[in-house]
Amino acid sequence: MSLIETTLFLLLAVVVSGSVARITRIALPLVQIALGAAIVLVTGRTVDLEPDIFFLLFLPPLLFLDGWRFPKEDLFRDGETILELALGLVLFTVVGLGLLIWWMIPEMPLAVAFALAAILSPTDPVAVQAIAARVPMPKRMMRILEGESLLNDATGLTCMRLAVAAATTGTFALGEAVAAFTWLAFTGIAVGVAVTYAIIATKTWITRRWGEDVGAQILISLLIPFAAYAGAEAIGGSGILAAVAAGVTMSFAERGTASGQSLATTRIRRAVVWDTVQFVANGLIFVILGQQMPSIMARAAEVVAGTSRPEVWWLAIYVAGIVAALAALRFIWVWTSLRFSLFRRRRGPPPKIGLRLTLVMSLAGVRGAITLAGILTIPFTLGDGSAMPSRNLAIFLAAGVIIVSLLLATVALPRLLKNVELPPEPSTDREEDQARIAAAEAALKAIDSTAHSMATGKANPDLYSDIASRLMSVYRRRIEARSLGEGDDAEQLKQGDAIERRLRLVALSAEREEIHRLMRSRALNDEVGRRLIREVDLMELRYR
Repeated sequence: MSLIETTLFLLLAVVVSGSVARITRIALPLVQIALGAAIVLVTGRTVDLEPDIFFLLFLPPLLFLDGWRFPKEDLFRDGETILELALGLVLFTVVGLGLLIWWMIPEMPLAVAFALAAILSPTDPVAVQAIAARVPMPKRMMRILEGESLLNDATGLTCMRLAVAAATTGTFALGEAVAAFTWLAFTGIAVGVAVTYAIIATKTWITRRWGEDVGAQILISLLIPFAAYAGAEAIGGSGILAAVAAGVTMSFAERGTASGQSLATTRIRRAVVWDTVQFVANGLIFVILGQQMPSIMARAAEVVAGTSRPEVWWLAIYVAGIVAALAALRFIWVWTSLRFSLFRRRRGPPPKIGLRLTLVMSLAGVRGAITLAGILTIPFTLGDGSAMPSRNLAIFLAAGVIIVSLLLATVALPRLLKNVELPPEPSTDREEDQARIAAAEAALKAIDSTAHSMATGKANPDLYSDIASRLMSVYRRRIEARSLGEGDDAEQLKQGDAIERRLRLVALSAEREEIHRLMRSRALNDEVGRRLIREVDLMELRYR
């Protein structure tokens, strides 16, 4: 079977996985892994996972999008906790788990054990989101986990790179390791920021002079993460951090002046394209991961034969021990982190942190495709040309930990999340009301001044005044509804808004059906009909 047909099967598996997950109520990543394994059994063909190509194709756009859409206020508010998890917890896990693996499997060199521990330290937010879909995870907790995953990938992969270098050369210098880590981090971030600002500045300059091409703007946004990733890797920096920094920079750049912002059409279409990219890439990651599982499992007997415990069932004990150690190390670190920084308020006593909340944060750190792709980058040979010891064993253990951690989180997280006591989260309703009032007042001023300038010297100035008054009444009603705050009048206005929204949706549905009827009867041109349908759809999107 050709590569094109295999790729089509992978995409079909991504499409089918969503329906299967909803029907069976099994976590989406597990369904996609199972479908990937089934494709191999049916077709007999697998996709050769080249880690460098995998990182270049899948990681930059996904990490860029996470950084782009991640709420910056949450990043600043919980930055201390996120850094503790993304940096401190990774180093804590590398040291603790590396020593444990070396103790459990004496045949595995210490440097390889540390490399395995390092690549097992990054978490996978995609898997957590899918697992928590049945019992929605609190927003702030999910933001912290997402922020952690944005940074711990780079930390874990960097630690693994240093451990692999120590394994191949046989030497390790702490000072050189710290210097290499610093160079990777700061260079990656600097390249991500510089590349993004340079591209946006060039794009803005061209747009101001010759107008905006919607298709080109969307394509540019798709190319930015790859440019940042490739640029950082070319000079020895962290491409992963470069992609994240590019996404965060993109978010800040969009808050700039109106002259530098994209057209509304560009933003709407770009969002749809990026949603599709995210859906396809996330699904393909786990399907491809599932495709690697049969070959990894088939080598199980060969993997364990070279150890002092040649029985196959020892592999299960190794995997269970590593999963338990990961959970214990994360629990210890999260418990300490929660006590010192998580959900801490500036005034008043800190909220009580319960055991279930700590368990949720601990079990939510599941492993995913980045772990498998990272472990496959371990070289086949040492510096002297001899085979890398325990490479296949490390790959098997990483794959086993991925599967077991996903299964454990699938079973335990929904139960722990039910009725879990959480510290209160600040409400954003007041900020939203104030922003709506400010925007409406700005609109009133713009309508008033523009209507006067348009009516000057015209034969029918009353027409401009009447239309402006009609539009201004809508904004005044919005200000009145938001200014009342609490009370019977405010409640009545909110109820009126709900009724109006429902009636508008019914009316829009009727409009769409009538337009379709006219198109079917050929009383309306298809091109005109599609344009009218798009207008109705955009209005419906606003009210939904």
